[in-house]
Amino acid sequence: MPATRRVSVRQPRKPAIPVSLDEAVPVLHDLEDEVVCEKLEFGGLDLSDRDADSVELAQCRFRGTDLSGTLLPHLRLTDCEIQTSNFANVRVDSGSMHRAVFAESRMTGFALTNGKVGDVVFDQCRLDLSGWRFTGFDNVQFRDCKLTGADFTNADLRGAQFVGCDLTGAQFHHATMAGARFRRCDLLDIAGITYWRGAIIHPDDLPALSYSLAAGLGIALSEDVAAD
Repeated sequence: MPATRRVSVRQPRKPAIPVSLDEAVPVLHDLEDEVVCEKLEFGGLDLSDRDADSVELAQCRFRGTDLSGTLLPHLRLTDCEIQTSNFANVRVDSGSMHRAVFAESRMTGFALTNGKVGDVVFDQCRLDLSGWRFTGFDNVQFRDCKLTGADFTNADLRGAQFVGCDLTGAQFHHATMAGARFRRCDLLDIAGITYWRGAIIHPDDLPALSYSLAAGLGIALSEDVAAD
């Protein structure tokens, strides 16, 4: 039996947000090309179905904000808090997110392709069918998130931690996994399990992962194997 080892885990840096923020007003702070939104509180605004290139969001807080279906290529999001908001089907290409917290938010179908994520926490978010292709993770935590069917193809997950997450059916083809950490996660039907070399898994998670590993190695399971 392989020896278990303890690994120290860094906590993501918290976003630096001023105590007092100006309230965002749709007529002044809509999402448009190259707009910069800084030190703003976005309440229950409807910013859905926008198409805005090179948006910069800095030191902002989102509460109950709807950005569903919005296209945000080259987004730069820094020092932000996103709470109980709707980011479903938001599409970001070649963007970045640093020092941010996403909490209790709907992010079904969210996609960040060819991006960078650093010092970010996703806490109790619905991230099923989300996409992270070719994205790098540095000191990122997923806590109690629904990540069923998520796509991490070609992602660099060396700086990612998954705690209490449902990753059923998630895809990891060609992902870089050395140092990625998993604890109390649902790992059934994982695709690309043969790319998990170097991942750090809690012993309690191994039984479920073994089924995906057997499938990845072409091992058939049967109760009818004859005894000698």
